Amino acid sequence: MDRFSALKAFTRVVEAGSFTRAADSLNMPNATLSKTIQQLEAHLGVSLLQRTTRRITVTPEGREYYEKARCLLEDLEEIDASFNPRVTRGLRRITGGSAVLV
Repeated sequence: MDRFSALKAFTRVVEAGSFTRAADSLNMPNATLSKTIQQLEAHLGVSLLQRTTRRITVTPEGREYYEKARCLLEDLEEIDASFNPRVTRGLRRITGGSAVLV
């Protein structure tokens, strides 16, 4: 199991509120997403989601895991952005002289 992918998948399920919407946004089959979450739960030894035929509910352990996972993913995005020269950070001041074109 790729834990990073599982982490992203889990956070997407929580944010989307459904496996179907999360699977669509991740471009993966619903069955694959479900299996990924099951593997993550087995790895952690806790149930992260309560599933019924009509809805999913995040367990208390799942809520705690989600908050920590979300922070981790946000930190990773910040780290990536800090090394990407195309991303502008902070204020930039551009000065130039005046020119007359003839």
